[in-house]
Amino acid sequence: MTTAGESHGPAHVAIIDGVPPGIPLTVDDLMVDLDRRRPGQSKIVSQRNEPDVPEILAGVFEGHTTGTSLAILVHNRDQRSRDYSNIKDLYRPGHADYTYDAKYGFRDYRGGGRSSARETTVRVAAGVVAKKLLARAFGGHVLGYVVQVGDVRADIADPAAVTFDQVERLADGEANVVRCPDHEAAARMVELIEAMRSDQDSIGGIAEIVATGVPAGLGEPVFDKIKADLAKGLFSLPAVLGVEYGSGFGCATMRGSEHNDVFVAAESNSRQRPIRTDVARLAAESNRHGGMLGGITSGMPLVLRAAVKPTSSLPQTQRTVDRSGAAAEIQTKGRHDPCLLPRFIPMAEAMVAIVLADHWLRAKGQCLDSPALP
Repeated sequence: MTTAGESHGPAHVAIIDGVPPGIPLTVDDLMVDLDRRRPGQSKIVSQRNEPDVPEILAGVFEGHTTGTSLAILVHNRDQRSRDYSNIKDLYRPGHADYTYDAKYGFRDYRGGGRSSARETTVRVAAGVVAKKLLARAFGGHVLGYVVQVGDVRADIADPAAVTFDQVERLADGEANVVRCPDHEAAARMVELIEAMRSDQDSIGGIAEIVATGVPAGLGEPVFDKIKADLAKGLFSLPAVLGVEYGSGFGCATMRGSEHNDVFVAAESNSRQRPIRTDVARLAAESNRHGGMLGGITSGMPLVLRAAVKPTSSLPQTQRTVDRSGAAAEIQTKGRHDPCLLPRFIPMAEAMVAIVLADHWLRAKGQCLDSPALP
């Protein structure tokens, strides 16, 4: 996948290669996740008013992918570049302003240009295509949700059992604006985010992403381990400062005897299955390994978490310097999220789905569905 576009440019575009032919795809399909990502969807996110209606420019004919390059475009409609004209020579704390200058010698200062999360619109659209491929190939499903905002943490007994409705809707049917399936914790998260907005500040948190139905056998032994590629995909998203899977950093205090997951024969109705049909279908009694062993999927649900930093753009005055290094003060105008987590969820889902789709295609190209060759 290749993307192009800047936050305040005319549009963003993704060109996706390797998509198998025959997958049903319409603009309405893309809108499901783009609506979850777009600004202005609730009172606790950026109020930039972007409809984010995509255009499919190539690679689809009569409602199905053709197998050729797929091109998707999303226009920017509600830019306010004037909000940034007074800070074009100042370096915003926490942003990529200085590093872009250090690399290129000049930059698009309007809303962060290429470094803005606005770029993820077309990634989310590409993720929809990947999700469709996973569902068609092996019944795979990717779902993310917010597990922590600030010091408010959700209680999720079984990540693989969380449903889309739990993430998107509260018990009374109202929209779950923070996308946390623990609805009691979700209410406290919303209160905290609203308090941050009132203080002209922001707050970070953690997203959990779960992939179910993934067959055993995806991934490569060394440099393209599935965990490494998933981490790269998540780290490629703006504001991600940490990625873990399974027991994550919790493994540091555990003994091997308590951390190891015991294998058992899979139940007859189990969705776990290996890429190869000549290998036994196994499961594990626990999933501290997060669905990946030796860089290859085990057939258990993939459970990953991404730590997302507080929004760097703040309306309060902060100290900084200008391009000459002279001390200055800065106050960022514009419309920004007091917490990135609610809109981060479809972005994270997209990157996990894209990586899994890539590895499934690689596995099908390399590992024949027959006993190992002599």
